Amino acid sequence: MTADRMMITGWSVVSPYGVGRDAFVDGVRGGRVTASDVDGERWQVPDRRASLVPGFDVREALGKKGTRSMDRVTGLAVTAVGRLIKDAEGNQIVDTGPDTGLVLGTTTGSAQSMMDFTRSSLTAEQPFYVDPSLFPNTTMNCAAGQCAIWYQLKGPNTTIAGGRTAGLTALTYGRRLLRSRRAAKVLVGGVEEYSNARSWLDFHSRGGDDAVLGEGCVILLMEPADTVGAYGEPLAELLAVETAAYLDNDPRPALEARVGSVLAQAGVEPSEVWAAVASQAPDATNEVEKAVLTEVFGAPAVDRITTGDLIGDTAAASVSFQIASLLAAAERDPEAAGKVVLVSSVDRSGTVGCAVLRLMGQV
Repeated sequence: MTADRMMITGWSVVSPYGVGRDAFVDGVRGGRVTASDVDGERWQVPDRRASLVPGFDVREALGKKGTRSMDRVTGLAVTAVGRLIKDAEGNQIVDTGPDTGLVLGTTTGSAQSMMDFTRSSLTAEQPFYVDPSLFPNTTMNCAAGQCAIWYQLKGPNTTIAGGRTAGLTALTYGRRLLRSRRAAKVLVGGVEEYSNARSWLDFHSRGGDDAVLGEGCVILLMEPADTVGAYGEPLAELLAVETAAYLDNDPRPALEARVGSVLAQAGVEPSEVWAAVASQAPDATNEVEKAVLTEVFGAPAVDRITTGDLIGDTAAASVSFQIASLLAAAERDPEAAGKVVLVSSVDRSGTVGCAVLRLMGQV
């Protein structure tokens, strides 16, 4: 039934290639690596290189009004949502209101804001001598809440904390909102910032290797197939999505089961999958993930489209960037039209997931 078919009808991106879809599509299609030397005067981090949104400043991107205390992760999310619901001239092109939901994937929100606020409570003359305007930034759902305030998104507003697999869980949640008719359309995506706090936390948790961290935000517009048309033609159809936990530090059995399950749900044979896009996590799970996908789909499908080596480890935004890369391919490559694709993700904290989509090609 068309009411159960979920379509992606729009997308926006803020990435290490810049702000906007065109910059991302050109960068990915050109295979341009975005990592650059870290500015030691601005960032006090262990990283030598990182993939940052070039020149991004919250107040420059969004203006001075309402941004004095806005942190980086919130600024990235608000910018990306604005790019989706408004055109280049600032005209509203996607209606907002009670029937428009937002589901945003994250790791913890802004680790930098949490640490800064905690530090101020410890270093101030009295623990309660803190800036109250900064407290909202310490909550996990600050970015999603600010997006709702800025653009009058009055429908369901949800933040999903799931690390690298957050984008898949957000897709699942968004699909459920649409199927239950709690929303007529849903903005679904993931966001991750680069900061001193995130860099140090990641450095210690992964054992001090030289992973390149990235940042950015991707927002997808998702609608039921029976209402598509008001905001654009379908760009991709979500055929199946599933996540699960794994135990004993071995993601292979859980990932193999999820791959088989989503293919069965979608009614797709492995030979029909044109591209299988791995998350390319900068840890030992990467080799396991790539091995499983290669065994099922073959090296050509696995190697066809990659993003992690171009834009760095975008953590909670990685799945959304994987999907954006597929949509970028569909925009410029006639061969992609009608193709079935799979995205997978593995998080070292113990979660895995997959989604199967069908690309619609150029519009």
